[in-house]
Amino acid sequence: MLLKTTVVGLLLLSGRLLTPSMARAQAEELPEGELSFYNVHTDERLRVRYRDEQGRYDLSALDDVNHLLRCHHTGEVATIDPRVIEHINFVQKTLGGDGEIHVISGYRSPEYNAMLARRSRRVARHSLHVEGQAVDFFIPRVHPRVIRQTALRLQYGGVGYYPRAHFIHLDCGPFRSW
Repeated sequence: MLLKTTVVGLLLLSGRLLTPSMARAQAEELPEGELSFYNVHTDERLRVRYRDEQGRYDLSALDDVNHLLRCHHTGEVATIDPRVIEHINFVQKTLGGDGEIHVISGYRSPEYNAMLARRSRRVARHSLHVEGQAVDFFIPRVHPRVIRQTALRLQYGGVGYYPRAHFIHLDCGPFRSW
């Protein structure tokens, strides 16, 4: 059932479901579209229902997510790809929790990403963070290794594991891990 739910959700997100009635029927199998975020740099919290039971996104709620996941270095707000939000949601719900997602990095401005890349070889020069397609986070009381294992089982997007820094990177690019 988990694999079917994941595939259905990813098909819905990729736009391959062509009719609204099919999307509504499949939305029943998606996990609840509600998450709680805490931005560790700005000390802001957001509990948001970004998608309703019929699979329709709430654009105002997504704007709130965009604001919370803005570049904390420049304050620049960008559109966060809903697929990365769904990726986080799938992992969170698969873990059986509804705890707060502690965000380390969402969107990064090109300037901030370039500065980070100059400081560390571990920062990609063409990071999906700059495209609004990646989030670095942790969930209190859930070991990052457990989050990583859960994300790898879903086989969707990028899954980065940073054990020394105690966080996970998820993105909506091709499936890969590091």
